Amino acid sequence: MKEKIQALRTQIEQLKAANQEELESLRIKYLSKKGEITELFSEFRNVPNEQKREIGQLLNELKTMAQEKINALRDSFVQSNAAKEETDLSRTADPVALGTRHPLSLVREEIIDIFSRIGFTVAEGPEVDDDWHVFGALNFPPEHPARDMQDTFFVEKNPDVMLRTHTSSVQSRVMTTQKPPIRVLCPGRVYRNEAISARAHCFFHQVEGLYVDKNVSFADLKQALLYFAREMFGTETQIRLRPSYFPFTEPSAEMDISCNLCGGKGCSFCKHTGWVEILGCGMVDPNVLEACGIDSHVYTGYAFGMGIERITNLKYQINDLRLFSENDVRFLREFEHA
Repeated sequence: MKEKIQALRTQIEQLKAANQEELESLRIKYLSKKGEITELFSEFRNVPNEQKREIGQLLNELKTMAQEKINALRDSFVQSNAAKEETDLSRTADPVALGTRHPLSLVREEIIDIFSRIGFTVAEGPEVDDDWHVFGALNFPPEHPARDMQDTFFVEKNPDVMLRTHTSSVQSRVMTTQKPPIRVLCPGRVYRNEAISARAHCFFHQVEGLYVDKNVSFADLKQALLYFAREMFGTETQIRLRPSYFPFTEPSAEMDISCNLCGGKGCSFCKHTGWVEILGCGMVDPNVLEACGIDSHVYTGYAFGMGIERITNLKYQINDLRLFSENDVRFLREFEHA
């Protein structure tokens, strides 16, 4: 069996085809249901048990090699044909219609622009990160449900490497590499193991902010968020802060804005409450500062985070998250003049 496999490997390494017909003949010869490689897999049942592991691996490698060789030859034909294409003089002289900016990109840049006016700069980090930056440095205990595999995408089942579930990992990286004062905005894509629906997706976008300095107070946080809300949704917008819980802030709050559809009077969009939740925030927990090497007796800070999709929904009244990732040209054209 080994000799047959090696002989086929040698043949496949030397495969050549002058045209698509010859290439298809080679594919049938080696990879079809009656091909030579398929016949070897049929003979595999007769291999002694002690050799099955080794022979099985060699067979799989042979099949993969053949597929890659056929694909490489096919790609060479495609590239060759593309190079031979001549200019199509029958094409219209009218300019090709340009695309439009994605609504998430528009809102992301508007959020960054608003906070840049009060001193925030943009910081970015990797989407594949380690447990310490995503959870450990941010005061998530080992038993916290956010670490559960049902919420987090781990890389090759490695519990220490994962797709980040929030851009707070960028904040922990900044705090470990920079000395206060720190005033950064962290936009980016994040991933969570969610069922895709009109209200949820397995990937989405966040913007998080962090300000660390001496004598930073909750009043500073409230003033910054009020400024943002009125710049984004209009000067008449009101905000309210409700007590909440996040592992990395204490005290913590969720922020609502007065509904921009009904002006706070109550409608179906705000569930007749007059308020719509847009973000979470709070004072940075001293444990987080200490874990990142910042003296919590000298410095304090605040942090906040919002979903860009959520803000876009409110700004443009989009009620289905799936529209953002389906690349429907009709949907995107609605933002040509946004």
